[in-house]
Order: sequence, then C-alpha cells, then structure tokens
Amino acid sequence: MARYLLTVLLLIPAIPLFSQDIEVIGIDRLEEELNKQSDTVYVYNFWATWCKPCTEEMPDLLKVEKEYTNHKMKLILVSLDMPSQKDTRLAKFIKEYNISSEVLLLDEPDFNRWIPMVDDSWTGSIPATLIHAPGKGYRKFHEGMISYTELKSHIQSLIQ
Repeated sequence: MARYLLTVLLLIPAIPLFSQDIEVIGIDRLEEELNKQSDTVYVYNFWATWCKPCTEEMPDLLKVEKEYTNHKMKLILVSLDMPSQKDTRLAKFIKEYNISSEVLLLDEPDFNRWIPMVDDSWTGSIPATLIHAPGKGYRKFHEGMISYTELKSHIQSLIQ
C-alpha cells in the first residue's frame, strides 16, 4: 500500500495544473467568430508565443481587459502557434501570464484564405489587433503592436 501511495505522490507533479481549454479552430470557426452580432466590443489579438512584439504587448492587452471587466468588452486571443505546441509552449505561456481571456488556436496554414477575412489591408505580420463592435457598426484593424493608450481610447469611445 505504501508503495502505491508513493507512486501516486510522485506522479502528482506530472499532472498539468493548467485548466483553461484552448480551442483549436479552423477557418469556418474563425469566420463565425468574426461575424458575431452583439452589442459587445470584441478585441481580437492575433499573436504567437514565439513573436517578441506579441509577448511584449500582452501585459497591456490584459491590463485593458481587466479595466473593462464590468463592461461589454471581450478580449479574444487568437494564437498562431503550431497546434503541436498547444499543450506545451502555449499552455505554459498562458499559465505564466495568468491569462483568463478566451484563447483560440488557429489551425489554418493557408494564410491567404483567412487573412482577408480579418482585414483586406493586413500584410500578415503579427501582432495584429481587430477591434470590432458589431452593434455599433465599428471595425478597426491595427497591424503591429497596439499601445495601451490607443486600445483603451478605442474601447472607451465604444462603451460610452
């Protein structure tokens, strides 16, 4: 009995402490997400763990999300990491940054099919942010890092 207990205790650290589901999506689910009809302000951030500017802007995105917790604003992080890294690199990053936002892992290698769905002007570089308020007919795309001040300004104007 003691041997079994010891075995169980040794295996406990191997159980992942990460509990957030990371939904792996394709182009159809992305299109559905981008075409939601709601009075919520959606901030879609396209990023990857291997992208230094993406990881540098993450604290500002999370800070803005926290400030608007009691408003109809939702941050959705669309990861462009490899699906094979979902349970390792991506999960570790989410845990490290204490991310509670919805995380979608886009598994669609044909960028030319889905990039124009986000914005026709997008060259494909990341990070990239789409601010979408369907109920107000508002859609603003920002390629590159978005500053805390700029993101907050967009959201503030939409929730008033």
